[in-house]
Amino acid sequence: MTKARKALEKYRRVVIKIGSALLVDRKTGLKKSWLDALCADIAALRAKGVEVLVVSSGAIALGRTVLDLPAGALKLEESQAAAAVGQIVLARAWSESLSTHAIVAGQILLTLGDTEERRRYLNARATIGQLLKLGSVPIINENDTVATTEIRYGDNDRLAARVATMVGADLLVLLSDIDGLYTAPPHLDPNARFLETVAEITPEIEAMAGGAASELSRGGMRTKIDAGKIATTAGCAMIIASGKPDHPLAAIEAGARSSWFAPSGSPVTARKTWIAGQLLPAGSLSIDAGAETALRSGKSLLPAGVRQVTGSFSRGDTIAIIGASGREIARGLAGYDADEARQIAGKKSAEIAAILGYAGRTAMVHRDDLVMTAPSGARLVEESDEGKGKLHA
Repeated sequence: MTKARKALEKYRRVVIKIGSALLVDRKTGLKKSWLDALCADIAALRAKGVEVLVVSSGAIALGRTVLDLPAGALKLEESQAAAAVGQIVLARAWSESLSTHAIVAGQILLTLGDTEERRRYLNARATIGQLLKLGSVPIINENDTVATTEIRYGDNDRLAARVATMVGADLLVLLSDIDGLYTAPPHLDPNARFLETVAEITPEIEAMAGGAASELSRGGMRTKIDAGKIATTAGCAMIIASGKPDHPLAAIEAGARSSWFAPSGSPVTARKTWIAGQLLPAGSLSIDAGAETALRSGKSLLPAGVRQVTGSFSRGDTIAIIGASGREIARGLAGYDADEARQIAGKKSAEIAAILGYAGRTAMVHRDDLVMTAPSGARLVEESDEGKGKLHA
């Protein structure tokens, strides 16, 4: 059964993606009045308790305007130079607009490896989580100064979807120059039908996607559907809406036309399958009966409950958790390298800083990165609702 669409303020954590053409005019540069209006919308959501993250395109577009580069496709090194200049301008613009609402902006530049390699993924997630905890709005962009044709996302739609899944967002909003998904490109087919709700991204839905239409953007409807597949599979709803009017988020709330993509009905199962079945354990942690009871009630695994560390693994690697009976009871992503884990095993969390020389994370394996398994290690069981979807450093 398809989940019902709800107002933006009813979501807990929202990722908003801004297309370059919305934010930058090719001749005059930054559209400051539009940005100010959007930041007012963001402030209104935050005032209602919604955590907001922004994936903002526009660095290359702004940089090429400042550097007065010619129209048309840029060479890779020209794009990287434009990004180096544009990122400074973009960050300042977001900071100034949000500051009028007493909101602090934090800039994060990501490359493909930051979301695909587990160790860097955990580091990026921890940084974003801390920014949210401190009340900041993370402004995220692809690091175009170092990304190359071979490794880059190629568009910020997919980057936004990766970020949404990374932080456990429950809604991704793609603001674009089109108001949603049509059965065919509306500028080419007058009989194209608008789709207000998409229950599932099928091959037929994918076939409706078109291409990019602006030199300022590397994306198009094709990349938005790809983003939708990433987000909805992870249990995150998605909205494609026009960002052309001032206050575009308020417009969505007021009922402006937009396409809503329903989240998967079983996202937890998909994530737990990834941890429990698709990744081979790089090592193991043997725990006591008290720690096992805590895990089964939905708690994180703390160092105090660990009796033995086996194997050579790095932070972010998948490890098996062995219960008091000597059988595997869970799998999860390691919060520490094996050598550090051995040093703090059996110790209280308050002792970590003195032992390692730095203030580490409280958990050896955090509950968000852990799946309980049956005694055989093959069958998934239900996850505790405690902490579900929350982000922790």
